[in-house]
Order: sequence, then C-alpha cells, then structure tokens
Amino acid sequence: MGRVIDIHTHHPTDDVITPSTVGIHPWDAATRMVAEIEPLAVDADVIGEIGLDTTCNVDIEQQLAIFREQLALAEQFDKPVVLHCVHTFEQVMKTLSGYHLRAVIFHGFIGSPEQAKRAVERGYFLSFGERTFRSPKTTEAMMQTPLSQMFIETDESPTPIIEIYERIAGLRGISLDQLIAATRDNFERILG
Repeated sequence: MGRVIDIHTHHPTDDVITPSTVGIHPWDAATRMVAEIEPLAVDADVIGEIGLDTTCNVDIEQQLAIFREQLALAEQFDKPVVLHCVHTFEQVMKTLSGYHLRAVIFHGFIGSPEQAKRAVERGYFLSFGERTFRSPKTTEAMMQTPLSQMFIETDESPTPIIEIYERIAGLRGISLDQLIAATRDNFERILG
C-alpha cells in the first residue's frame, strides 16, 4: 500500500506524505506581508493556504490584495497553490483566471457539485476530508470528482488520514489501493 498523501494537515506525521507549505492565511491578511514569506517560497513545495474568507474579521479587499500577491509569487516560482475558500467561490474563480499556475487545489472543498464541476473543468484539484461527509451536496461533489483531480486531507481533524481514505474509497466503490495510487500520481504530477 505504501505511504499516503495528506495534501493539507495541521498534524503532520512521519508515516504520511505532506507537502511543505508557506503562505499567508486570509485571516492574517491584515497583519502580515508577502515580503516575509517570499524567501521561503523558493524551497516550499506549495504556496498555501491562501485565499478568501468572508467569515473572518479581515476586510475582503485586504484579503484580495494579499491573495493576488501570493498567486503572483506562486506563478513566479512555478508552485502549486492550496486554497482557503469560504463563501467566496465566485470571487476566487474570477481571481484565479488572471494567473498561470502550476496547479490549484481547493482544500477542504465543501461546495456544490456544480461548483466542483466548474473547478474540475478548469483543471483544478479538489481535496476532501472529514467535513465532506457532513454535507450531502459535498459528498455528491466528491463522488463526481475524477480521481485524477482529487486529493484527501485531514486539515484540523484528529481522524487518521487512512480512515478518511477508507471511507471515500468505500463510498466510491473502489479499492483503497486504487485511491492511494491516484492521489500519489496526482501529487507526483503537480510537484514533479
């Protein structure tokens, strides 16, 4: 079976492959500057978690400015991005269209099947985790996402990543090994 990929976690472990990241979260957009992460971006695997979030107390224009700067940084260094997108799907999609990025990963995707389809049609990746199972629409989106554009994550959940893989594989009617191999292929493709 081999080691599994956890594309976004707050609890990295030695037995799971997790990309190194650097980025300014939208919640911190008012207090941080992209200049402080730029020297670290060269060695990071991914720029993230970056994006937009209307539920936090940071002005959306400040978030948007930092988001754009980080997208430009990712473009400059040819790095994938891991996105934080909360109630801002349309604005995120519009903003992304101005950049040529190595790969785009919507982490903790909890949108609708229609949103998932639009993201997938653009070649973006969707990452699913524990919260996926709380929403029938997100579960449906996960079921429709091609394996070639899917990642699995724990984010802040204490649930072991292998349990999330097992649950998704079971719902999709595929083997655990098939799901692990697909996410590993995706990981190698975007970081290759």
